[in-house]
Amino acid sequence: MSAEQRRITLTEEGDWWVAKDETVGEHGVASQGRTREEALENLDEAVALHEGEAGRPPTDDELREWGIDPESAPDEPGVPDTPWFDGDE
Repeated sequence: MSAEQRRITLTEEGDWWVAKDETVGEHGVASQGRTREEALENLDEAVALHEGEAGRPPTDDELREWGIDPESAPDEPGVPDTPWFDGDE
C-alpha cells in the first residue's frame, strides 16, 4: 500500500506521541514514542510486523538460551490462550 493510501493520525498524550495507521487490519495499528519522529518510526515497525514483513523465527541456540527445548517448541505459533481472543475469527 502506498503512502498516499495510508491514513495516519498523530496525537500528543502527555509526554508521549501516539501514531496510528487506520488502514492496517480491522482496527488499525498503533505505536508510541517520546517524539513525533520516534512514534512514526515505531509505527513503521509495528505495521511491518503486522503485515509479516519483519521478524524471524528464533534459532535453536536462541531457544536454548531462553531455557526452551527446540524439540518441544512448535514450528508455527498457536492461537494465544487469552479470554479476549476469539479464535473463531
